[in-house]
Amino acid sequence: MKIPTLYIFSGLPGSGKSTLAKELAKRTQSTLIRIDTIEQGLRDLCNYKVEGEGYGLSYRVAKDNLELGRDVIADSVNPWKLTRSEWNEVATSVGAKYVNIEVCCSDQAEHRRRVESRRVGIETLKLPTWENVINRDYHEWTEPRILIDTAGESVEESFNRLFDALND
Repeated sequence: MKIPTLYIFSGLPGSGKSTLAKELAKRTQSTLIRIDTIEQGLRDLCNYKVEGEGYGLSYRVAKDNLELGRDVIADSVNPWKLTRSEWNEVATSVGAKYVNIEVCCSDQAEHRRRVESRRVGIETLKLPTWENVINRDYHEWTEPRILIDTAGESVEESFNRLFDALND
């Protein structure tokens, strides 16, 4: 049996991470776990103020799927060393591999345009403003990861660069 892989997408809202995560899940027939969906579901269904619970619940769902031998795509901002190491631990706890992927958009004007015009497909989700995004507590990476800068590229171009990096 093949060893499953947890693909851990990280990056600020509007960087293109969800688009790339969905495309990878579609092309590889992997399970997609999107923090925005889980956290908004907790808010909508449980009338609950969500803090770290969305991540905790996502770790459990990812672990269940990895134990079944399924590859999993985790889509979250993943802003701190703590959440990054927790995602990695999910994979290692069941003998799975993991790949950290950070998605950014280095063109500030393009990133802002994306944030201010995006539609995410979760009806009740309150999207962050540009000010929320640029003031987000997002720590720089110190660990190895694949870095995909989506500025000035089509989704297909960014995905092809990601796919090439995953197959190196």
